Amino acid sequence: MEKEPITVNGLQSLKSELEDLKNVQRPKVVEAIAEARSHGDLKENAEYHAAKEQQALIESRVVAINDLIARANVIDVTKIENEGKVIFGSTVKLKDLNTEKEIVYKLVGQDEADIKKNLIFFKSPIGKALIGRGKGEMVNVNTPSGEKNFEILNVEYI
Repeated sequence: MEKEPITVNGLQSLKSELEDLKNVQRPKVVEAIAEARSHGDLKENAEYHAAKEQQALIESRVVAINDLIARANVIDVTKIENEGKVIFGSTVKLKDLNTEKEIVYKLVGQDEADIKKNLIFFKSPIGKALIGRGKGEMVNVNTPSGEKNFEILNVEYI
């Protein structure tokens, strides 16, 4: 069983989601199944089948979260000595040399990744290109949308 790196916030988020699934979502779907059963014939009962499908999704997510938590290797970058290099969990300020725009990314685990929040998977093309680099270095990344060139403006362990 391979350990999965995760940030402190990522672990907390998973635990919150698990709590919600077990204590809020699961009881709601059980109630919906009971309600749908009371309507009679289950073969042609769309509400019943939808509720059962929802229950299966909830249960599979509970299993997945429990697995992730069991394999979690929590990395708290605030407790790591800052050597100025990009590592898992670090926050990196970049300048896109093609557009001159500045962007900030935090390198996180797969389950935490959310590009809308600028949280990128550390094994993504950009994440892999940044790991081990330092402030002032130029980075060339081949992404699915083409080649990108960045300058690392700052690396923070926050």
